[in-house]
Amino acid sequence: MTHLRSAPASFRPSHIPHLRARVIIPPVKKIVTAAEMREIDRLTTERYATPSLLLMESAARAAAREIVARVPGGIRGKSVLVLSGRGNNGGDGAALARQLCLEGARVDFILFGRVEESEGDARANFEAVREMARGAALPDAPGRGEAAPPPFADSEGRILFRECATPEDWGEARGELKHPHEVVVDALFGTGLTRPLGGLYEGVVAFIRREREARAGAEDSPPLVVSLDIPSGLDADSAQLIGPAVAADLTVTFTAPKPANVLPPAAALNGELVVADIGSPLSLIEDAPSRLYLAERADAVGWLRRTRYAPDSYKNTHGHALVVAGSRDMTGAAVLCADAAMCAGAGLVTAAAPASAVAAVAARLMPEVMTAALPETESGSVSFEAFGRFEKLRERATVVAVGCGLSRGAESTRRFVRELVARRRTPVVVDADGLNALAPWPAELRGTPEAPLVLTPHEGEMLRLLGADDRAALRERSRAAAEFAAAHELILVLKGTRTLVAAPDGRVFVNPTGNAGLGTAGSGDTLTGVITAFLAQAYATLEQEADAVEAVAAAVYVAGLAGDLAARGRGMRALVASDIREHLGAAFLALDPEGELP
Repeated sequence: MTHLRSAPASFRPSHIPHLRARVIIPPVKKIVTAAEMREIDRLTTERYATPSLLLMESAARAAAREIVARVPGGIRGKSVLVLSGRGNNGGDGAALARQLCLEGARVDFILFGRVEESEGDARANFEAVREMARGAALPDAPGRGEAAPPPFADSEGRILFRECATPEDWGEARGELKHPHEVVVDALFGTGLTRPLGGLYEGVVAFIRREREARAGAEDSPPLVVSLDIPSGLDADSAQLIGPAVAADLTVTFTAPKPANVLPPAAALNGELVVADIGSPLSLIEDAPSRLYLAERADAVGWLRRTRYAPDSYKNTHGHALVVAGSRDMTGAAVLCADAAMCAGAGLVTAAAPASAVAAVAARLMPEVMTAALPETESGSVSFEAFGRFEKLRERATVVAVGCGLSRGAESTRRFVRELVARRRTPVVVDADGLNALAPWPAELRGTPEAPLVLTPHEGEMLRLLGADDRAALRERSRAAAEFAAAHELILVLKGTRTLVAAPDGRVFVNPTGNAGLGTAGSGDTLTGVITAFLAQAYATLEQEADAVEAVAAAVYVAGLAGDLAARGRGMRALVASDIREHLGAAFLALDPEGELP
């Protein structure tokens, strides 16, 4: 199972759960659309003789395990409310209700509609729940011949069933709920929803919200709200909110994540995300057409293992990072970038800055980082005349980074950046004012396999690269990133909540590490340094086998993890960019302790 954690095992309800992700290695990392998921389910049934009813039962068992693990003191004797639609998502909810009943929970099951209006596996499960409710009895009570219990009577280890076909039915049902529920399960709509919720279902979503808010801070803890597959009200294929939706504390999705599970802002409503394996073969998921992936801990671990320090390695075997950064009035960015490259494992780092800024940069750099002075403009930024000096410096460099604190006012500076990128001989990472110097991005500037281009914009810089004024151009961030990277044959790191790494071949990796504290000044400069260092190590250590996309994705993952470790010690509010650098070692040890210890 994949866990994208934003909540501890105990209750952590809130109106909109925050994205604080931690990943446990999943067996599958592809993110699939709703249509692709339906095809995977169909092929699982047809090719592998796995009945669809069995898949539904497996989904219910997986969800039950996750719920039981999160209820303090266990589920026995606890009250659970299952709100179910008539489709397969509701069928999953019905199967889950039976599972939780067998665990000793008191389950109130509400079907919005009539059993006779449903069909297939969902109907089979609704009928099973109805029959179980009619004949169930307490473990120490008489057997199945007992008369049917009244709706929502207090009991233990039983299911109570009600159909609500109208708003009036739902109003009556609300009035008959006799006790607060420790768990509320949202099984209203699955991945097929594409229109905003309205009418009765909008009211149900509002009810869930009010239940939580009314009990927040009260003696009774707010309920743990659990969504099956996806919070109802979201379009599974879209990152955007389409209308009112359930804000879950836990979402258990099945087989593979869907875009709305992992892409913000929709992802914020998922709370803690668990991706549960319910029996579909891995090959079917891998064969899905989707080019969207969830970056994994295993990817970062694999990269670290392939670039481990060998007993006979030394500085030159880990690459030389040349950082062209800073200006007279912005020296800190150069320091943050170069120091991060040094701490991220580059064997050698040189910070090249305008002549009038070098002394200030050198005074704050780690002593291990070398410096070089470049000719400058009157305003104190790198001038085009610096290119000859730069060419001498890059003869020894494995990777070049350009842009952090460079200043974007002078035409001479823009010409320097353009020439550096156009005539590159190594991988080049472009950030900040380096991006602004090339915006809108020139159509003729393209990356190559031999000398990859890596761009690291935040949203504002990305809009400038696109030549767009309207933020709607980034409404679907993953699509915009994929199209830009493919069109210009480069690697794009689109920073933000859930940073994206888009590859020239159309793949996009969603990074799950990091937190809101990384929105602090200088964190982008630090990330550029980490990416530059990882590329330097890859091309120095792996040489012809180096994979720039792999190195960049690993760098983004590790930098985010370092930020998460820093936030655990300092809190997000007090986190500063240098904290990320200082926690890189802890991140490496957490991922590959065997390779990091002598």
